[in-house]
Amino acid sequence: MTNSGATNPDPQEDADIGDPESLSFAEAAIESPLTTAELCRVVGSRVRELRQALNMTMSAFATGAGISLGMLSKIEHGQSAPSLSTLARLAATAKVPVTALFRGLDEEHDLVIVRAGEGHEIHHDRGGPDRLYQDLGTLRGPNRIIEPMITTITEPGGVFPLYQHPGVEFLHVLEGSLNYGYGGKAYLLNTGDTMQIHGEVAHGPVELVELPVRFISIKVYPASESRGAGGG
Repeated sequence: MTNSGATNPDPQEDADIGDPESLSFAEAAIESPLTTAELCRVVGSRVRELRQALNMTMSAFATGAGISLGMLSKIEHGQSAPSLSTLARLAATAKVPVTALFRGLDEEHDLVIVRAGEGHEIHHDRGGPDRLYQDLGTLRGPNRIIEPMITTITEPGGVFPLYQHPGVEFLHVLEGSLNYGYGGKAYLLNTGDTMQIHGEVAHGPVELVELPVRFISIKVYPASESRGAGGG
């Protein structure tokens, strides 16, 4: 399938996958553990997504990039390794920088895994051996957006502080029962119950009903807020 209105300015620039004599974009531009075929599939998918986002037909896009319709079809299906100059023309036709064709490729994705029982212990002035606060980790970045924590209370007594913070908070009771204060009222939460609240309203445990009590709380802060770990 060809397009008589579009020609490849340099027929030697682009090569089918598996051509050992060609210097494809993969070898020339990217140091990656992925194979050339895998790289071509990623780039081809990006080219197709960008073309479709512009509501352009393959014929119109190929003409704009100065390549044949058949070559564009091979690129979009990951069957051809385009040269750097072809990539530049594809990017120009899609109105994006060349790097946009590689978006999502070999990017470092932050990941946090906290194994059972390995949460970082948070110490509070009113804490003690009968109260354990475990921070479940955070992704890297200048601001902490999500703060997950498990609170475990094994003994009655003591005074619980009330908390206020920007954003919202989600609670899920894993074990036991307690009355949880929110805005001057108390709400009974049993095992399996959940609660969602606005962080600006004073909140926190006010009475332990059935011990031990263990619940997970997830604070979600506005993106502009930077927060350290705390109870809740």
